[in-house]
Amino acid sequence: MAIFTLHQISPWSFFLFLFLCLLFPISEPSTTPKPIFLPLQAMKIPSMNLLKPPSKLLFKYNYSLVVPLKVGTPPQDIAMVVDTGSELSYLECLPSQSTMFNPKASSSYHALPCDSDTCKNKARDLPSPTTCDSDKLCHFAQTYADGSTCEGSVATDTVSLGGLDVPNLVFGCATTSHSSTKGDGRTTTGLMGMNRGSLSFISQMGFGRFSYCISDHTSSGVLVIGDSDPVLVRALKYTPLVDISLPLPYFDRMAYSVQLVGIRVAEKVLPLPKSVFLPDHSGAGQTMVDSGTQFTVLLGTAYTALKNEYLQQTKGLLKVYEDSSYVFQGAFDLCYRSDDAAIPSLPPVVLMFTGAEMVISGERLLYRVPELAGVSCFTFGNSDLVPVEAYIIGNHHQQNMWVEYDLEKSRLGFGPAKCDLAGQRLAQGLGV
Repeated sequence: MAIFTLHQISPWSFFLFLFLCLLFPISEPSTTPKPIFLPLQAMKIPSMNLLKPPSKLLFKYNYSLVVPLKVGTPPQDIAMVVDTGSELSYLECLPSQSTMFNPKASSSYHALPCDSDTCKNKARDLPSPTTCDSDKLCHFAQTYADGSTCEGSVATDTVSLGGLDVPNLVFGCATTSHSSTKGDGRTTTGLMGMNRGSLSFISQMGFGRFSYCISDHTSSGVLVIGDSDPVLVRALKYTPLVDISLPLPYFDRMAYSVQLVGIRVAEKVLPLPKSVFLPDHSGAGQTMVDSGTQFTVLLGTAYTALKNEYLQQTKGLLKVYEDSSYVFQGAFDLCYRSDDAAIPSLPPVVLMFTGAEMVISGERLLYRVPELAGVSCFTFGNSDLVPVEAYIIGNHHQQNMWVEYDLEKSRLGFGPAKCDLAGQRLAQGLGV
C-alpha cells in the first residue's frame, strides 16, 4: 500500500481537491425522519338519538377517517379517528367498551401528576383547561362538535406506527364518555388530534408536514406522516394558513385556517363582497379545513347565495324534495328527489382560496339520506343552523384529493388524486 505525505501532493492537485469540495460539498447525514404510511379508511359510524344539552352542537358525523396503530407495552391494537380540528388525542379507557385501551395491561403507561410541565404549561392551548382530580392527577375534559364529550386522565405511553416506536406520547385516557354514536357499534378506540397545538399528535411526533388521500367509502386511502411523494407535491396548489397574533373569542388559532375569497358555481362567481369571507372583530367567520367533520358548512349569507344559485342552475336536472321543512343533520336544507338512476351531470361548485381552488363535482355534490328512500341532499350546509361561527370544509369534499398540511411553510396544498390506487399501492408495500 502506497503512503503519501503532504509534501508529495502537488499544489495543483490540492487546489483541484478544494475546487471539487466546493462544487460537490459532502452532505451531512439527513436528520429528516422517514415518512410513515398508514391506511386511511372512511368508516361509517351509526348515529343514535341522544338528548344533548343546549350548549352542545347537534351536528352528527356519519363517516370518520380511521387509521390503525398500536399503543402500550406489550402493544395493543387500536383504531383512531383522524381529526385535524382537535389537539389532544384520546383513547377510550372504559371497562364497558370492547374496543377500549387497557392502561393496566401496559407497563409503559403513566398517568401525569398535576404538577407536571405538561399539565401546567403545555395544555394551555386546549379548549378547556386541565384540572387536578382527587388523586392529584392531571384531568382533562373535551367537548366535540357532534355533541360527544369525554374526560379522564392525561397520560403518556409508547405509540407504535409504521415501524416507529414513539415513547411518552401524551394523550387523554377517557374513563367517562358521552357519545353521539352507538356503543354496541363502535369500532374505534379513540381520536387522533392533528391540529397545530403543542399537544397534538403531529406536533409531538416532530414532523414538519403530513398529508392524506381520502378514498370513497368502499376502499382505503392513505395517511402520510412526513414528506409526500415529490411527484405528487409538484401537482399541488398551495394556499397560506391564516394566523393571528392576538387571541379572539371565536377564532381557533390552533385550527388549519385558510382564506376563502369566493365561490363559483360552474362559471358564475357568486356576487358576494370579500368581507363575507373575512373573520370579524371577534374572530367569527374563519375558514377551517377539518378532517373530523364530514360535510362542509358555510356562514348564512354565503350559503343562501350558493343555495339560490344552485337551485337556479339545476332546474330541469333535479326535482326539489317536496317536504320543505326537512333539514338533514340539522344544517342541510336543500334536498332533492332521487332514484336509483345515475346522478345527472351537475354544475360543479368551486371554493376559491388565495392561490388555489377546490373543485367539488359529481357524486360529492349530493348525499343519499339513509333514513329517507329516494332523497339526496346538497352537501353544503348552513352553519347558522348548527350553529357554528365559521366556514368548515369537511372530509366529504376532500375525497379523491391529495391534501398536504405543511406546518414548516405554514400552508395547505391540495390537488386531484386517485386515492384508491394510493391505498392499493400502500397495501402492496409499494409506497405512494
